[in-house]
Amino acid sequence: MTAAPLRKDAARNWERIVATARALVDQGVTLQLNDVAHRAGVGVATVYRHFATPEALLETVAAPCLEDLAACGEQALAEPDPWRALEGFLLRVVEAQVTDAALPPVASTATDTLPRTTELKRSLTTVGTALLARAHAAGVVRADLAAVDVVPLMCGIAHAVAVRGGAPADRIDTARRYLAILLDGVQT
Repeated sequence: MTAAPLRKDAARNWERIVATARALVDQGVTLQLNDVAHRAGVGVATVYRHFATPEALLETVAAPCLEDLAACGEQALAEPDPWRALEGFLLRVVEAQVTDAALPPVASTATDTLPRTTELKRSLTTVGTALLARAHAAGVVRADLAAVDVVPLMCGIAHAVAVRGGAPADRIDTARRYLAILLDGVQT
């Protein structure tokens, strides 16, 4: 069953709410629906009609990034070279982790609010597992690197980049360098 399209004014309000939430997340502000309503210039009830919880709003803000990563994963599966496929996908994941402030909290949450978030995260897990399995089958990664290790390792890189700090462009370069070091350690 698909949801009925929003009226034009409701769609504008939804877009305004999501844009305001995106700006707040990018500033490092924890989402509070009353605050989002005030800053978006809409009523509190309007925000609650669209998003029952701050988690639902945060997941909505993170959705475009998750969708992009899922598409990137599907493209990586089409790459004939298993090492390049895995490396390219992990590079995109780590870049997203350090550039999209909504991604880390949504990715690290064990229970999702929105079914779409669960679906996208499951897709990313499936793709990552398949890419690693291909790399294992080709003998290009260490046999002891398990799929369950990859997410914590990527999160570790993102955390290390955050601790190091710096301008956004510097953080991306640092993340790429840290990933290269990690990949050098797991490549056979």
